[in-house]
Amino acid sequence: MLDGDNVRHGLSSDLGFSIEDRAEHLRRIGELAKLMHGAGMIVLCAFVSPTRDARQRVRGMLPSGDFFEIHCQCPAEICAQRDPKGFYADAKAGRISDYTGVSAPYEAPVSPELALETAALSIEECVFRVITMLQQHDVIKNMPQTTPMAKGIQI
Repeated sequence: MLDGDNVRHGLSSDLGFSIEDRAEHLRRIGELAKLMHGAGMIVLCAFVSPTRDARQRVRGMLPSGDFFEIHCQCPAEICAQRDPKGFYADAKAGRISDYTGVSAPYEAPVSPELALETAALSIEECVFRVITMLQQHDVIKNMPQTTPMAKGIQI
């Protein structure tokens, strides 16, 4: 799994949060994911990717059918409540500029392979839906239906 904050500390430590810097950050992540994919890994990437164009460029780096866009939908108010680093508060106070969802726009995906309403779904439900999607696309084998995560969750 590649996480935005972790990659930003090293690979993208020279970048800020402008639209141009975010696009470059995603390009670098796409190149890294492409290398990992080429080595036979399943790569989950958790990044704020505010523009459709940047997401489409990364999709184009991978073989057709090997990129799955998962849109984690959540109101900014809930994101701010969940923010352990206080970035939303800093952005609202003007201490961080170009912050997606506060002082910079976000372009929602038009047709993601999966959309998760994270304010309404538990982490377990979201994980189950991601696993199910990967199974449906033959990326991973079927999960036994007797696992605690598989019980009582509707897709």
